[in-house]
Amino acid sequence: MADLEKRLEETGVPDGHCGIGHTRWATHGAPSDTNSHPHRSGRVTVVHNGIIENYSELRAELEAQGRVFLSDTDTECVSHMIDSLYKGDPIDAIYSALEQFRGSYALGILFDDRPDTLYAVRRDSPLIVGLGEGENYIASDIPAILSRTTKYYLLETNELAVLDANGVQIYDSYRRPIEKEVFVANWDVSAAEKGGYDHFMLKEIHEQPDALRRTIQPRLAGGIEEIFRKEMPNVSDIKRIYIVACGSAMHAGMVGKHAIEKLAGVPVQVEVASEFRYQTLLFQKGDAVLLISQSGETADTLAALRIAKSCGVPTIAIVNVVGSSIAREADMVLYTWAGPEIAVATTKAYTCQVAVLLMLALRLAAARGISHAELERLAAALDSVPEVVEGLIARADEFKALAENYKDCSDLFFIGRGYDCALCWEASIKLKEVSYIHSEAYAAGELKHGTISLITDGYPVVGIATSDAHYEKTISNVEEVRARGARVMLICTEGTASKNVAHDLIEIPKVDEFIRPIAAILPLQIFAYHAACARGCDVDKPKNLAKSVTVE
Repeated sequence: MADLEKRLEETGVPDGHCGIGHTRWATHGAPSDTNSHPHRSGRVTVVHNGIIENYSELRAELEAQGRVFLSDTDTECVSHMIDSLYKGDPIDAIYSALEQFRGSYALGILFDDRPDTLYAVRRDSPLIVGLGEGENYIASDIPAILSRTTKYYLLETNELAVLDANGVQIYDSYRRPIEKEVFVANWDVSAAEKGGYDHFMLKEIHEQPDALRRTIQPRLAGGIEEIFRKEMPNVSDIKRIYIVACGSAMHAGMVGKHAIEKLAGVPVQVEVASEFRYQTLLFQKGDAVLLISQSGETADTLAALRIAKSCGVPTIAIVNVVGSSIAREADMVLYTWAGPEIAVATTKAYTCQVAVLLMLALRLAAARGISHAELERLAAALDSVPEVVEGLIARADEFKALAENYKDCSDLFFIGRGYDCALCWEASIKLKEVSYIHSEAYAAGELKHGTISLITDGYPVVGIATSDAHYEKTISNVEEVRARGARVMLICTEGTASKNVAHDLIEIPKVDEFIRPIAAILPLQIFAYHAACARGCDVDKPKNLAKSVTVE
């Protein structure tokens, strides 16, 4: 966008009141001016989020007609195809073209002879229509339009929106005009602005106490037996849970697995969504599929949900965006109330996902007759999480100083056991995605099965040892890497480790083990943020990444 702004300063801003643009995550062709959106072919200009899977055969067909392609993208097939079918009726041309496409798309389309009208259509990829006063919009998500309006339509697959300054008309897949429900976003514009912080990531780290309060406290107010009762009236029939997610959401699921199995005795399998959909699925009676996604639009997770539903398996969604595709299609929805998350690297959405999973563990345990007094004690600990998080954020300068010590390393290991291993995965992805430091997460006991050969003098290793049951064994692994010259940073609960066990020590409050996974990740979020800042990285928009992965 900065390059575009500079170009407009040089050339001047064109006249007009209707336009389209898209910062696309490159799927076909290297990021370049030639491959960037919009794509124009004849009388048609297009932006596209998604993937046209049969673009190669379409391109060959269109080139055989004499059409010349200028880019390497799949999107240029869209503009050429619509233009080739355009005979004066935009709606007819668009729907005729859609019949040719395999894959996913959210399209914004302009026709030269209708310069004040914008056409939009979707399949699988997210698309909303914002409703303003004398102006209307299309966007992939709500934060993009908050500065202009909080009212919007949600388009379903192959519904077509026709927008001009005065209104919006929507057509169904049979090209019939339809009326749609108007949604109102409960986020105000300030939630999508930096508010004085240097980066959205830093703002969202600081927003975690309030986000956790919104997510936790209303659910606990009615007692443990009432947690999620409205969304999930009966949980006693659940015999096994598949948790399906990608990235940080999957890491939250790994924490949830430990809590649910330990408290409720319900077996849990955590699956990466992009692989789950290709497995031989052996569902049984009593199975449920729990899908986790901040945006509710993650392509692989959405595909996994549809597979589960086609098999007749109950689906539960943990999402942050009301009305998102996963929220609409799941049988049951447990919302995180994190508010809009703008930074690519998730912080508050992740901790809120963990909080929801911990509450689900309480509800499942209560339904299985676990000691009420014990569950009340755990609920009280969960209720205290916002204050615990506030205390850790107040120590940000301590974690920033440690980031300065590690900012120049090129490689780093995270090691831990039990739920600490799940935290290693999350800490590692957080560091690598924003700072570009190559980091890997390992079950601490696995180091000796090959990876320890990489340890040399000064090699940085972060040990996470907050789990009481695994503490001594993890410390033994810390000693093993120290004996080979590693520089160790250890995260543990206060009072458990001597000062000489590691070169750098982070002590989290000695809170109940039930909530330590949330407490322990805070210093590592702050550490990753400041490491990225110290290295001069674009913290909110890391290279090659997108906030919502809406392509497969």
